[in-house]
Amino acid sequence: MSNASGGALGFLHKSHIVAEPGYNRWRVPPASIAIHLCIGSVYAWSVFNPALTRELGVVASSAEDWSLSSVVWIFSVAIVFLGLSAAFAGKWLEEVGPRMVGVVAAFCWGGGFIIGSFGITSHQLWLIYLGYGVLGGCGLGLGYVSPVSTLIRWFPDRRGMATGMAIMGFGGGAMIAAPVKGWLLEMFQRAPEYLGAQGTVETIVENGRVFAQTAQGQIEVVVATAAQAASFGGEAGVYVVGSGNTGAAQTFLTLGIVYFVVMLIASFQYRVPAEGWKPEGWEPKPVASGMVSRNNVHIDQALKTPQFWQLWIMLCFNVTAGIGVIGVAKTMMSEIFGTVMPLVVTAGFASTYVLMISVFNMVGRFFWASTSDYIGRKATYMIFFVLGTALYLSIPYFATAVATNPAMIYLIGFYAATMIIFSMYGGGFATIPAYLADMFGTMHVGGIHGRLLTAWSTAGVLGPLAITSLRQMSVTSAISDLASRVDPDTFAATFGAPLTQLDQLVAANTVTIAKLMEIAPAGTVDPTPSLYNTTMYCMAALLVVAFFANLFMRPVKEHHHHDEPDLQAVPVE
Repeated sequence: MSNASGGALGFLHKSHIVAEPGYNRWRVPPASIAIHLCIGSVYAWSVFNPALTRELGVVASSAEDWSLSSVVWIFSVAIVFLGLSAAFAGKWLEEVGPRMVGVVAAFCWGGGFIIGSFGITSHQLWLIYLGYGVLGGCGLGLGYVSPVSTLIRWFPDRRGMATGMAIMGFGGGAMIAAPVKGWLLEMFQRAPEYLGAQGTVETIVENGRVFAQTAQGQIEVVVATAAQAASFGGEAGVYVVGSGNTGAAQTFLTLGIVYFVVMLIASFQYRVPAEGWKPEGWEPKPVASGMVSRNNVHIDQALKTPQFWQLWIMLCFNVTAGIGVIGVAKTMMSEIFGTVMPLVVTAGFASTYVLMISVFNMVGRFFWASTSDYIGRKATYMIFFVLGTALYLSIPYFATAVATNPAMIYLIGFYAATMIIFSMYGGGFATIPAYLADMFGTMHVGGIHGRLLTAWSTAGVLGPLAITSLRQMSVTSAISDLASRVDPDTFAATFGAPLTQLDQLVAANTVTIAKLMEIAPAGTVDPTPSLYNTTMYCMAALLVVAFFANLFMRPVKEHHHHDEPDLQAVPVE
């Protein structure tokens, strides 16, 4: 028994939470689901993107506001620390049990939001990275792994269903969080000071920034369109930078407190089964498949097997393909379809799209993990990679087609393709613990799972990096192309600066693709829907690699198994 079983925090140790005979094992999954619902709200991060990218300008981005790419990386850092903390906490979890790990997760996740709130208030981006990204990411990792090995031991008869049930909560977290975050942001937001319509206020442009002449002198302003100002109950015109509130800081603070309380209560519901416990009347079935092992592999030995690294590649590439899209889901839907189908793809439609991603992510976790109990883990992953590749390749087709022919069929096709992708993305997460238990046994599955989640950390960097960098290259190219088509005099009249200052105007968010399209020659095709095409081709290529990693999966060699007599210090001949 670990020394941690005594002392002030001894009541949190696993030795103090062993279930009594007759304990109902179905009391454990709700606690797991509650914690995963809280930490799963990370998938609704994109709801914060618009607010954080106009924290000072409020109705529109000002020169000092954070860019989308810098804000998206907060989500990436959180995912990186999820994997790192899970990898380090794996062994600790096996020592101290799920309750202690869950309590620490509550402090990290809730505290991360609170620190992030101070970062938004003081406009210090590094504080949001430290709070939500680093500390919150550790809370994600600890909260994620805390129930997995416990549930596999409570449900040896239905491994896939058990882990799918808990991890389903992680996928469903955004389903609840997306509308709640939106409601909180709306409740706390305050429109900035309105100076008047654009033509009635004297403005000048200096180094790409817009300033207005007032009785108090020059003040920085943003010029908002009617659509931008509408969500704040305002009208098109000139607004003072720094005089409003997006509500992001107060939303962070509120969520931090709520998540902390819920996760703390849920952690105290955890119990572990007594040694040798098994479901009443259940006996292990004869192993029909060589892919399901009756033997156990030590956590350190697992890293020496090719099977661990094959599973690592499969998880990493499956997640990379999905995570970058999830991080900018709302923005992507708006950019691909919002420009060509504005009456259909409204802000509300895009928010619902984020919600539906969460629904399919959640349902996919339970559906695919449960399905894997019947068709096998390997066959399940084969479906993920073959079908996923085809669907990723279909997205550029829909995006390119809708740019020239804004028909509803392309929107439906895109919607359906992405929803199936996200169901398999979630299914990959939920099925991997059962795959690990099949390959390495149940003794160390919690720790091995924790180390495998470093694949998620890697994907948390690769996915957003790919989608933001490739998108930015496409944006830069599109702006240069459009600028070469517009009349220089019209450009200068529209933006208050000559075409030679294009780079400065773009850097200050004064010139965008949308604003250039307003003065582009008739017949110019809007490049916005095609900004993500290259990314989708790259994602499909990753799934092809993952397919081969799964195709060559074989049972773990016998020499990697635990030698039980050796563990008991009995000599082996």
